[in-house]
Amino acid sequence: MIIKRDKDIIKSYFEDESGLLGGHADKIIFPENEKEAAGILQDAAAKKEPLTISGGGTGVTGARVPFGGSMLGTDLLNKIIDIDAKDLIATVEPGTRLSDLDAELSKKGLMYPPDPTEPNAFVGGTISTNASGAKGFKYGPTRSYVKRLKVVLSGGDILDIARGRIFADNAGSFTLKLKNKEIKLALPQYSMPEIKSAAGYYIKEGMDLIDLFIGSEGTLGLVLEAGLGLGKRPEKVMSFFSFFGSEKDALDFVKAAKSNHAMSLEYMDANSLDLLRGKFKNIPSGTKAMVYFEQDYRKEDENTLIDSWTKLLEAHNASMEKSFFADSEKEREKLRAFRHGLPEMINEIVKKNKLPKVGTDIAVPGPGFPEMFTFYKERLGQSKIDFVIFGHIGENHLHVNMLPKTDEEFKKSRSVYMDFVKKAVGLGGTVSAEHGIGKLKHAFLEAMYGRKALGQMAALKKSLDPACILGLDNIFPKELLT
Repeated sequence: MIIKRDKDIIKSYFEDESGLLGGHADKIIFPENEKEAAGILQDAAAKKEPLTISGGGTGVTGARVPFGGSMLGTDLLNKIIDIDAKDLIATVEPGTRLSDLDAELSKKGLMYPPDPTEPNAFVGGTISTNASGAKGFKYGPTRSYVKRLKVVLSGGDILDIARGRIFADNAGSFTLKLKNKEIKLALPQYSMPEIKSAAGYYIKEGMDLIDLFIGSEGTLGLVLEAGLGLGKRPEKVMSFFSFFGSEKDALDFVKAAKSNHAMSLEYMDANSLDLLRGKFKNIPSGTKAMVYFEQDYRKEDENTLIDSWTKLLEAHNASMEKSFFADSEKEREKLRAFRHGLPEMINEIVKKNKLPKVGTDIAVPGPGFPEMFTFYKERLGQSKIDFVIFGHIGENHLHVNMLPKTDEEFKKSRSVYMDFVKKAVGLGGTVSAEHGIGKLKHAFLEAMYGRKALGQMAALKKSLDPACILGLDNIFPKELLT
């Protein structure tokens, strides 16, 4: 193993993409194998020393930012152990980057379907938040593809969990037989929304044990290996960036397009496009919204699909002559640069304003989406705060990014965010659809489930981590563990 203590060397591990400041730790330890990883957790538990698990640093909720104790870096646990092209399973270590996995899979004509947005993310990190990406509209989130997990608990015990083997009993609990003891896990008594969610522990009647660890944000154990379900790489993919002269036309198009079997349906509002014009001059003037979608297909179906999409776009007044289209990897790369240009430009504004953005991760059930969208626009208009709206509209999951310019606007942004949360919860939605809760969204999770549920989450954690060392302050306040 490698141990780093020099603060100047390890300070980059005290941050992620959240902007959360003040992180600190005594050291960061990089295990090189399973035995070392288990020993690190066992030693920290014996000393009751807080231990924060670090992935690739691409998270946006502060989950990997430590406040004392030590860190465990998964950087060296990065092997792609096996790719089984017959049974469509990849077995990987937690430090495997998504980009590296995709490169290997592409050689075999395979893909990892959930395709979380950030290619530099570690697989372990995406499992810890049940991450998803643009293709989630067709393929769903990470949870749907995790077939097996090997997890080490804080006492050093290792669980090898295959999906479909261990389920919660009728009383809503699991009984686990560890090396030297038996523990009973009582599941919290709250109901999750029936949409994709990364808000707190996954709890369902008769649930599979493996799902408890997916989305647990480093609070229950360390993933040592993951067996991931794969899919065949599409024969062909076409991509469209379609511009609309009215917001209503764009939203009506999305509603109609949901039955057209696209892989992704993504949205950008007028403010997003105005921002991007600083870098991409070919965005049509007067555009009020853009919808990006991708369609996988076979060569023989190409003309039929293009005709179908063209008719649908024309029926909703899309600017056909100014839309962007790509049917090759080279052309899609240009569109990806456009799509990923928005977060980059938002980050430039954040640096200029010297205040963090306040970005939502809210999703609601389909019937409530029009009401939620209207509420976004009304409340943002009242606030007078600069904003952009973009994201996974196919799953009724948009990111509202407020860009405060003053301390007063920043405080107001947080208040507006809570208004959004309350509205979404009232519509049966989730406060986090893909990024997790981390250290920044405790209040939102409490608004969703209530204080009692947070206490039940803490009790569940203590059953698996009795020393209370792992991922402190992730998901719920650490004070609930006392």
